[in-house]
Amino acid sequence: MPTVISRRRFIAFVAAAAGLPLLLKAGGAQAKPVRWEGTALGAPASIQLYHADEALARTAITAGLDELRRLEAIFSVYRADSAISTLNREGVLENAPEDFITMLTRALTLARISDGVYDPTVQPVWQLYFRHFTSSSPDPAGPAARDLAAALELVDWRAVRMDAGNRRVSFARDGMGLTLNSGAQGYITDRVANVLRSHGFDRMLVDMGEPRAISAKPDGSAWRVGIADPANPGRAVATLEVVDQCVSTSGGYGTLFDSAGAFTHLIDTRTGRTAPALTGVSVVADSGIVADGLSTAMLMAPVECRHAILKAAGGQKAIYVTPAGVVSTVEA
Repeated sequence: MPTVISRRRFIAFVAAAAGLPLLLKAGGAQAKPVRWEGTALGAPASIQLYHADEALARTAITAGLDELRRLEAIFSVYRADSAISTLNREGVLENAPEDFITMLTRALTLARISDGVYDPTVQPVWQLYFRHFTSSSPDPAGPAARDLAAALELVDWRAVRMDAGNRRVSFARDGMGLTLNSGAQGYITDRVANVLRSHGFDRMLVDMGEPRAISAKPDGSAWRVGIADPANPGRAVATLEVVDQCVSTSGGYGTLFDSAGAFTHLIDTRTGRTAPALTGVSVVADSGIVADGLSTAMLMAPVECRHAILKAAGGQKAIYVTPAGVVSTVEA
């Protein structure tokens, strides 16, 4: 049975560019939307700016994409030459980039806050599921219990050794692996937005896997962000209005390992079981580095722990949805 690969996270912008009643004036000319679309860490990505001079906007976008490529060379698990792939392959990373130290510090802090519900060392379990379901004749019941238990033995955020002063990161046990995809997309969104700001743009929509709205829309209203229906991610079951905020969404439907949707990419590191396919959560925060990762933690956290995790990790709100719509909301 083939692996069903789709986007890890789905989020839809509602009327982000079209039909705006008022556009900014720049030097006597109308400011128009200038858009780029591509990928970041394997997920669809986009940038939307407003300016009367498209050439200036394209120059800023080019600078933002240079930053994206620089950070992908650090965080991409799909590139053999990236910093994170070097760590996973060799068990140690010398001269770790400052961005890697910053992101890993955040990831380990979130692991501590969530008591391991979010754990960036889950990569060996993810790889086990991936290898199993991309094999020629995978057992639809999933990997063997003994194999899952062995992979879970390698999951422990406390076994990551980080010497920030000497820029050295290592694992305490052979075979461990790290993924920062649930976190790095938000961090990259923040960094690309900062580059665009340095070029003089202050109204924009930046989505490097996690969407962030900078300021309001040109007409002064909030950006409207649609929260996807887990059963049909092209349809929004709810909308949020955001200004100077990031929205990060996690749901099992982002990547399905099997066509039945019984196994998804979000893994409970305590049991090895995966998140349900038809539940999602969207976290609102001031920045991508806060929102991303936290949405994964909030999806997997026990109900009684959700408020404490959201508040301690710096989130503002978490909205839980099913195909029926919003089922609950947690506010810090």
